Amino acid sequence: MPKPSAIAIGAHPDDIEFYMAGTLLQLQAAGWTTHYFNLSSGNLGSVKMPPEKTARTRAKEARQAARVLGATYHSSICRDLEILYTVPTLRKVAAAIRKSKASIVLTHSPVDYMEDHTNTCRLAVTAAFTHGMPNFKTTPATRPYGDDVTVYHAMPHSLRGPLREKIVPGAFVDTTVVHERKIEALAAHASQQDWLDASQGMNSYLKTADDMSRHVGKLSKKFKHAEGWRRHLHYGFSGEELDPLAEVLGKGFRINRDYERSLEKGI
Repeated sequence: MPKPSAIAIGAHPDDIEFYMAGTLLQLQAAGWTTHYFNLSSGNLGSVKMPPEKTARTRAKEARQAARVLGATYHSSICRDLEILYTVPTLRKVAAAIRKSKASIVLTHSPVDYMEDHTNTCRLAVTAAFTHGMPNFKTTPATRPYGDDVTVYHAMPHSLRGPLREKIVPGAFVDTTVVHERKIEALAAHASQQDWLDASQGMNSYLKTADDMSRHVGKLSKKFKHAEGWRRHLHYGFSGEELDPLAEVLGKGFRINRDYERSLEKGI
């Protein structure tokens, strides 16, 4: 019987490492097959190299990061600032999900500080929705599968939406024991130090990732390092009560009861 599978779908090379890699590693440790898919080549992510060289450099770094994570690498299909919600792009994302036969899809928050992240989320959600639709044609042609699929949304950068509103995790995954490996994977994106310093003031992107995971861990009131998640509504994807991260990770997963109560109250 094949192993269960999960796919992480990020916008740019290094997004998976910042927001999702710890959870991917914990699933792998639980016996799952994992997949790694950045939609964009990251071609604009440099102040020193031209776009073509930047794309080649970042693809090499992303492949190395995927090797560190032990995940199957899927090649990028877009360019920076050109991740648009179009049917041709959707067909390619759907093909990657079908190829992975993922039961869990990890992707960006529905709202984030930049549209590449938001559009990646929209594409991942719709592509996951089509996983069992034989009449939706993918590029390349890929067979649909009928298993339940659960979509989880990572936290937006700085835990805030684009209007500066705070975004609260619905659940936490303990990433403490895999934290060093997560940072090792992020360190593979060495070309990003100059870019993130220039574009976002991250004088050490590795320290930024470390601080972020410690902060989310503190919010969990349980874990030293953690990643935060919100589970997508089940309609068209899976059974109502399915929460495979909770089932698989057990004590390494903590539901934010305050968040759940706020959903019940409609707040």
